[in-house]
Amino acid sequence: MKPRRVVVTGLGALTPIGNTLSTYWEGLLSGTSGAAPITYFDPTLFKTQFACELKGFDALDHFDRKEARKYDRFAQYALVSVAEAVEDAKLPLETIDKDRVGVIWGAGIGGLETFQNEVLNFAALNENPRFNPFFIPKMIADIAPGLISIKYGFRGPNFATVSACASASNAMIDALNYIRLGYADVMVTGGSEAGVTKAGIGGFNAMHALSTRNDDPKTASRPFDKERDGFVLGEGAGALILESYEHATARGATIYAELAGGGLSADAYHMTAPHPDGLGAIKVMENCLRDANVLPSEVDAINMHGTSTPLGDIAESNAIIKVFKEHAYAMNINSTKSMTGHLLGAAGAIEAIASIMAMKHNIVPPTINHKTPDENIDSKINFTFGKAQKRNIDIALSNTFGFGGHNACVLFKKMI
Repeated sequence: MKPRRVVVTGLGALTPIGNTLSTYWEGLLSGTSGAAPITYFDPTLFKTQFACELKGFDALDHFDRKEARKYDRFAQYALVSVAEAVEDAKLPLETIDKDRVGVIWGAGIGGLETFQNEVLNFAALNENPRFNPFFIPKMIADIAPGLISIKYGFRGPNFATVSACASASNAMIDALNYIRLGYADVMVTGGSEAGVTKAGIGGFNAMHALSTRNDDPKTASRPFDKERDGFVLGEGAGALILESYEHATARGATIYAELAGGGLSADAYHMTAPHPDGLGAIKVMENCLRDANVLPSEVDAINMHGTSTPLGDIAESNAIIKVFKEHAYAMNINSTKSMTGHLLGAAGAIEAIASIMAMKHNIVPPTINHKTPDENIDSKINFTFGKAQKRNIDIALSNTFGFGGHNACVLFKKMI
């Protein structure tokens, strides 16, 4: 059986620089930084005292009080972004065959705040074992796709992918293949994360993974800059509606792009550090190009993982040169994490959305905060520093790499 083509018909975004798809896109084009001092708790005793929190998000704008208390923030974010994507896709919920609609959702951690608060409460009660009855269902990563399916009645394939920062991209690739192979006609996919908590900041601080530029948070996420000192923790969600091309055209859906391929690989090297030669990054991009039947010379843009870590930015930049050779200098390459921070398990979703919107509007969002070149990163690469750049984009890649050496890459094609 010939694999079916898969297209994107709906998008939803909830990010530190915009709580809707349109405001997120405006934030990207304007080079807005989402970093600011933490407001969720008193961060005074932490090495890092800032993050990319959502701005102006109130769960009670979307859920009644009783319902909101049942959901960890990462699940709330998932439901809100999916609602926008479903509306954007104009899915005919009354007539669609819900047995043929599935949900595959990514989360690197899941209900971290719920877990943290329940343990703190347990300790405060001198080990009296009193736990919230919603503790477990609020915490588990797979509750997000479960809640989405319950809300809409989608009875197709339903599960969560957990591969650290590659989680949402893994979810998209699984969703792509379920449609390709005929197991579903429509898949809701993406990812969400709510890691801006005491445990999240403290845990990543202990690893020395976060920037500690407390005196200037807005410039702390500075991919490829010589003075970068770690990533900035972000939160939020991104949702995509995928459909078989036949299903989308039969109902007259507006198509953003084709999801033409996905690649997966493992570094098989270290718990948290990238392979110094970028072997996993090289392999995942090669696998993605092969899956999409696309030549390296046909790619116009890459949204890099680009976290602003000392080792990661070098390894990924070198991997791109090894895969694309001279064509590496002809592409536009960027890191939207310079603006949104790192959304962990949701990163792949909002960055795929950025690639799709860049393709739709033929403009590449900038990489902000670059001041000092790093002699270990090839300066001939066009990292789209400073401001957005116009160019025709027919094919775009989006990279995501996660702790544990998990690598995922997705490729989008413009519908012509």
